[in-house]
Amino acid sequence: MNKKLVAVIGIGVAALAMSKLASAHVDIGVGIGIPAPAYVEPAPVYVAPPPVAVGYWRGDDGWRQREWRRREWREHQWREHEWHEHHGWGRD
Repeated sequence: MNKKLVAVIGIGVAALAMSKLASAHVDIGVGIGIPAPAYVEPAPVYVAPPPVAVGYWRGDDGWRQREWRRREWREHQWREHEWHEHHGWGRD
């Protein structure tokens, strides 16, 4: 009995929904007027980015790089000194 009641109620709700959809109508409108001019998009404008500061930002490793460059310079100077000593440069 319970299942039959639920089925009848379900069919009734579906019938009501169908009647709402069936009564939908279409509107037809006719407009008379002056056409507007066509919209033309303006040409794109290039805007240069702001200038960027040119340089080297050392951050946390600045002191390491400075030490590395000093060490490399000292080693280069020492190699050059040894080469001069080996080849007899600097002797009077």
